[in-house]
Amino acid sequence: MTGTRLPLRARPGALLLLALLAVVSPAWGQAPGGPGHLSPEERAMIERHRQQWERLTPEERQRVLEHYRQWRELSPEARRRTLRDFQRWNELPEARRRELEQAYERFQQLPPEQRERIIERYRRFEALAPEERQRIEENWRRWRQMTPEERQRLRERWRQMTPEERQRLREQRHRPDHDR
Repeated sequence: MTGTRLPLRARPGALLLLALLAVVSPAWGQAPGGPGHLSPEERAMIERHRQQWERLTPEERQRVLEHYRQWRELSPEARRRTLRDFQRWNELPEARRRELEQAYERFQQLPPEQRERIIERYRRFEALAPEERQRIEENWRRWRQMTPEERQRLRERWRQMTPEERQRLREQRHRPDHDR
């Protein structure tokens, strides 16, 4: 990242710091080294964030400060990954971001043990080889394209299989020469 100037919105730590400085010291904007080097859009963004900061409750401000502390403790590589993800988020269409936010809200409403199971499954999925993840994603796409009746028939067929038959089917599907 050295020498690369990211858009301000892609630098959450810097954005938060600038907004905090604007809140703590409004005169900072006129000081040498202040935001004079920023574009009008970046200044407007900082002002919006400053106003948002002022509307936060003390508890919300503490949460923001804790997130900033966590950001500062990340390794340079983790920061790069976070910035990359942050940029991807900013590039998503608004409708997709809302959809993901709603999914996150639903996730937060789950019992803690169910959330832990989901997180553990995701970690196991991420640890798989790319080919295996792709195979699982293809199966998931096929599953979603099935009618409810087709899904029910498949579930019933699976329930009727012996453990040995299920294992043979799993092994057959993992063979490289298996025709999908």
